[in-house]
Amino acid sequence: MPDRFQILVLNQISPAGLKRLPAERYNVGKDVARPDAVLVRSADMHAMPIAESVKAIGRAGAGTNNIPVAAMSARGVPVFNAPGANANAVKELVLAGMLMAARNLVPALGFVAGLAGEDDAALEKRVEEGKKQFAGVELPHHTLGVVGLGRIGSLVADAGIKLGMNVLGYDPEITVDAAWSLPAQVRKAASIDEVLKAAHFVSLHVPLTAATRHLIDAARLAHMRHGAVLLNFSREGIVDDAAVLAALAGHRLKAYVTDFPTAKLVGHAGVVALPHLGASTREAEDNCAVMVADQVRDYLEHGNVVNAVNFPNVVMPRESRFRVAIANRNVPNMVGQISAAMGKAGLNIHNMMNKSKGEMAYTLVDVDSPVAAPVLAAIRAIDGVLGVRYLPAPDGA
Repeated sequence: MPDRFQILVLNQISPAGLKRLPAERYNVGKDVARPDAVLVRSADMHAMPIAESVKAIGRAGAGTNNIPVAAMSARGVPVFNAPGANANAVKELVLAGMLMAARNLVPALGFVAGLAGEDDAALEKRVEEGKKQFAGVELPHHTLGVVGLGRIGSLVADAGIKLGMNVLGYDPEITVDAAWSLPAQVRKAASIDEVLKAAHFVSLHVPLTAATRHLIDAARLAHMRHGAVLLNFSREGIVDDAAVLAALAGHRLKAYVTDFPTAKLVGHAGVVALPHLGASTREAEDNCAVMVADQVRDYLEHGNVVNAVNFPNVVMPRESRFRVAIANRNVPNMVGQISAAMGKAGLNIHNMMNKSKGEMAYTLVDVDSPVAAPVLAAIRAIDGVLGVRYLPAPDGA
């Protein structure tokens, strides 16, 4: 391994995370020429050249739409993210959005701001006359629909229950861990349409994929109950803005609360648009940076993979100083060919772990003696191998 790993930082990353990369092992900066890894928040990496030296990319947040994940997979480069690190921040913003819509707080604030310059007597009279138009509803006994029951969706569902709401959830791809963390009081819906028909408030918490783009369109909005509130703190493309505006005009929707303002939405009376505030808390930025820095460090030093969007999770405690990490396409007989190359070189395999995720597979191998360069070259030459890294532990480790 190099004396110091070179880490390129593309955005302002929380110092709490950068502290996890000690100076004696890492050179971290915005002008690193041949980076071993890149840490990024929102910078668009699709158009930028990504150095061949890059072995990992860490996104200090959940979404990776700003990173060319497919191109990195083809190079055998994992793209790490920080799922759940900003979950509480987003949950609190969803609750704020529900309250803003339920109590008509945004137009009420605008009304009061428009009274500037009035004397106290006139102000009191105008306030008393005007407050009736902003009468709202309380959240208990209303139904909250949650679409997507991952870490954030589960927290939103739990918060809704604690506020006295009836919660209806839908997620066809819920993980075992998410299912265990989901409150028992959440009723499970069989479809998105079931949620839309029943809920007074609908909160979206799904990733943006080809399948979820415009997940909420005119047809789905037609299923929503009159006067419902739609909340989108997930991704901009999940909702068809034009369809939402039509639903607002037809009073199918009372309000659309979103963290993704667009030219179509800004200024519309029924839209509460916030400037991407979901993860904008000190705590969330710290949590994301710490999580992704730890993951990138563990990968660079030990080859372990946790929370990579394009690689399987592979964590193997070291049982030898000499470790080889191999990224490859998920094709038959790959493990056999790797083992054969090592056996031919007289290397004894102490421990091995291989896992796959879709078209990608990843293998860690601990051997009992040093691995010579010709052995690594032989493994690289195997058809389907995308990347090979030799990770001997430092002396004394």
